[in-house]
Amino acid sequence: MAEPVVPPSPLLVMGAGAWGTALALCFARTGRRVYLWGRDPDRMQAMARSYENSRYLPGIKLPRSVLPISDLGALPTTVMTAILATPLQTTREMLQLALAHGMQQFVGTAKGIETGTGMLGHEILLAVSPAFAQIALLSGPSFAREVAEGRPTALSVATRHTEFGRALVAGLYGPTLRPYLTDDLVGVAVGGAVKNVLAIAAGIADGMSLGANSRAALITRGLAEMARFGEALGGRPETFMGLAGLGDLILTCTDDQSRNRRFGLALGRGSSPALAERQIGVVEGISTAAAVGERATACRVEMPICTQVARTLRGDCTPAEALCALMARELPTGS
Repeated sequence: MAEPVVPPSPLLVMGAGAWGTALALCFARTGRRVYLWGRDPDRMQAMARSYENSRYLPGIKLPRSVLPISDLGALPTTVMTAILATPLQTTREMLQLALAHGMQQFVGTAKGIETGTGMLGHEILLAVSPAFAQIALLSGPSFAREVAEGRPTALSVATRHTEFGRALVAGLYGPTLRPYLTDDLVGVAVGGAVKNVLAIAAGIADGMSLGANSRAALITRGLAEMARFGEALGGRPETFMGLAGLGDLILTCTDDQSRNRRFGLALGRGSSPALAERQIGVVEGISTAAAVGERATACRVEMPICTQVARTLRGDCTPAEALCALMARELPTGS
């Protein structure tokens, strides 16, 4: 007699924005029950009635196995895994909330550096979660709507807990989603953080109509900055040439689905940072720019592009003055 098929254990996705909803869809497609949590009871009830996140992913229907909730107390005790899909500055809060409701496995998906502490995503998870907890990061070139629509996408899953990583890969893998497993938490975290700042720079350059040559140079030299910084923190060089590094960098620097790029475009066209942020919403690269600069200085790593983005956001210079500062740097000896 064949062994009975045991359904995969349910999990929790915290954050009912576009990315959280897209991830809930991905896990649900492999037969898993997914609890999708959001703060607003009215909005979550509306999602439960319509099976659609009309605010962030209009037109995409949720399967019945995705259960929108606003009360974590309603979770069954079998839920042990929390996918943290809110902005990085809320990661600490979300993790503490998940711990209070019995979670033991945590997957960070936000990209950036925590203001005040200078911590990367995996460092927050390690600092806050107990020793028995298992943690992972999910990153790579992935716009939420394209993932939700089932367009071909590849991602990086980073963890030092091998079996947990394999389970995540199996839970995500499907006809249009290909996850790759790595243990380089540092490299994946750095790639996700720095690409946000570089996407702002790319947007500024295109907003100023500097041309394709400038964009290519900025992406290439930005990748060099990312790799120098990441290797100084212990990341591996090959990670920065992969999905979580170069892949995500190309995506966010070249496509207007990126909020960081759109923010940069607005600055390059003359908007103030405050006005552009109000119009676009959460732009992770804004808080990350200053934090990257502070941590890079502590590591004695030069990051001239990120430095000029931070200066521009502080109001220390205009985009044109930042460009002049970059072009006036001492002639390099390499490529």
